[in-house]
Amino acid sequence: MRELDVVVIGAGQAGLSAAHHLVRVGFEPDRDFVVLDHAPRPGGAWQFRWPSLTYGKVHGMHSLPGMELTDADDSLPSSEVIGAYFDAYERRFGLRVHRPVDVNAVRDGGRGRLLVETSEGTYATRSLINATGTWDRPFWPRYPGQETFRGRQLHTADYPGPAEFAGLRVVVVGGGASGTQHLMEIAEVATETHWVTRRPPVFREGPFGEEQGRAAVAMVEERVRRGLPPQSVVSVTGLPLNDAVRRARERGILDRLPMFDRITPDGVVWSDGRAVDADVILWATGFRAAVDHLAPLGLREPGGGIRVEDTRAVRDARVHLVGYGPSASTIGANRAGRAAVRSVTRLLEGVPA
Repeated sequence: MRELDVVVIGAGQAGLSAAHHLVRVGFEPDRDFVVLDHAPRPGGAWQFRWPSLTYGKVHGMHSLPGMELTDADDSLPSSEVIGAYFDAYERRFGLRVHRPVDVNAVRDGGRGRLLVETSEGTYATRSLINATGTWDRPFWPRYPGQETFRGRQLHTADYPGPAEFAGLRVVVVGGGASGTQHLMEIAEVATETHWVTRRPPVFREGPFGEEQGRAAVAMVEERVRRGLPPQSVVSVTGLPLNDAVRRARERGILDRLPMFDRITPDGVVWSDGRAVDADVILWATGFRAAVDHLAPLGLREPGGGIRVEDTRAVRDARVHLVGYGPSASTIGANRAGRAAVRSVTRLLEGVPA
């Protein structure tokens, strides 16, 4: 068992930001702290994005602190561009990320220590920065008859790009940014597409400035403060109405249908008798926070979420969550990494929160 001051779980944007700020204030990798990442290579969740999501299609990618992402080729897959950038970042700052390492559980070890049980052994740490994001927890809704469907069902997490849907009838479920991107790509090659969402989509006209961003973050932050599961960003900001979306609406690609009531072997049906035949159902239904390894600490509130103030878990001040709730964006993750390190430093110095 190794004893450390800080364990960082996750090497996406939030985890690397936290590691960078730890180094800046004097912590040394592999002596004072360690970064654990279960992915096979640098890039966080970006390395798993579908090939047709080129860097030019990425909205609002903010550089990591201390090193700008410059001269990126917009035509290359975002997984390739951002993977290379994260790799260079880890090497420049000597972060020595341990990978692939699975974190199985975090428990209270007594004497002020947390025990982080991993595939490379157990770490005893005085504080924890959890930056595990959401990619590993795709949300699959359940509907009657789902198990009878004879076609293919897949989630955004498994989306391979549009080519595999050529000549097929496809139902895309989900009103977020991924759902609309998938739908617009697939419609170019599929025989037939249908878009199904729980709520009517809200398209946002005009620029999305700093004021609107603060208002959106405040809405998500309020849920986290109340111990409720965080909402997605799109649920509070709406979908940007760009030229590609306008063209898709004019062509009828983004004509939305309400949620169906059940799934049949051949497709989906509604209670009013309407039916759509389908070869594929693509669930673009989002993700949930990947925090199951924290379950032994009992951090969840009755509302189902982890109540967080600043970045600290209210039920255990040794645990900090970054990239969670209001910080689940690239710029929010940067800020949360810095805030978490400030809080961790105070904790280790015995300064009250």
